[in-house]
Amino acid sequence: MKLTLKIWRQKNAAAEGKIVEYPIDGIEPDMSFLEMLDILNDELIVKGEDTVAFDHDCREGICGMCSLYINGEAHGPDRLVTTCQLHMRKFKDGDTIFIEPFRAKAFPVIKDLVVDRGAFDRIQQSGGFVSVNTSGNTIDANTIPIPKHDADRAFDAATCIGCGACVASCKNSSAMLFVSAKVSQFALLPQGKVEAADRVLNMVAQMDAEGFGNCTNTGACEVECPKGISLENIARMNREYLSASLKG
Repeated sequence: MKLTLKIWRQKNAAAEGKIVEYPIDGIEPDMSFLEMLDILNDELIVKGEDTVAFDHDCREGICGMCSLYINGEAHGPDRLVTTCQLHMRKFKDGDTIFIEPFRAKAFPVIKDLVVDRGAFDRIQQSGGFVSVNTSGNTIDANTIPIPKHDADRAFDAATCIGCGACVASCKNSSAMLFVSAKVSQFALLPQGKVEAADRVLNMVAQMDAEGFGNCTNTGACEVECPKGISLENIARMNREYLSASLKG
């Protein structure tokens, strides 16, 4: 395939960025999107030009670092996949592809397509720890009765990889789907009940402090989420937050 790539280039956080056009040829449909960017960077190296900076690690849809905004969609036109799992067969010969970093005040651009998602780390850290004994004289998890429905929902929430697609897809740059997934994975289990009230209050407060917007109720976050995290988690977090606020 022969493609035209229009890529956001930005030298650093303080610099003014712009879209730069790059023609590329010889792209196979079975290549991943990141392989295509690797080929582009190889060509730029040969020309003596600065390569396009983009974030990635596992290339298996696990870490979420590869997050890119492709043709106006977080992670591109496919569903339930991260950018590294997106294949070029989703595009056609002659296509023009716009590639940008995730846009949010709380995700400042570091360089080109790389953004700082440290805000997510700080939100998780604000949630604190689970005080249930998990070392030394541990209790076998199977001895704690947990309804299967609750366990399944907790595991579903825990599949969130913190990529930030929910934030990038929301017109308010809301992080509520991410935060609610982290709240739910503990709130649904007995091990997480001890600090449940403090956890939700602290995490929501940190989310607001980081500059994320409020939920728009449009559901774009769930649609673009590569792990299919449900909006039900936001409703659960709101209930947890209201209950904790009344107790406080």
